[in-house]
Amino acid sequence: MGTPLLSGPELTIALATLPAWSRAGDAITRTVEAPSFLDGIALVRKVAAAAEAADHHPDIDIRWRTLRFTLSTHSAGGLTGLDTALAHTIDGIVD
Repeated sequence: MGTPLLSGPELTIALATLPAWSRAGDAITRTVEAPSFLDGIALVRKVAAAAEAADHHPDIDIRWRTLRFTLSTHSAGGLTGLDTALAHTIDGIVD
């Protein structure tokens, strides 16, 4: 069996600790505005290194200085503890 999906109450509690994130269907998202394009790319590189270390990878949309991170455990079909853990890691990098 793979990573279990978070229940509704578990997800509510997890999102309460992730105020910069919002739910979007079977995913959570956060948008970050970097000071410059190169600063945004530097943030993406740091997030990529952390994601690789966790073996859990976000979808990342880069629009000039605006970065949008989307997390979902595709193999589980929704949100798991892997997503909320990586969201906390991303918060530590971008905040």
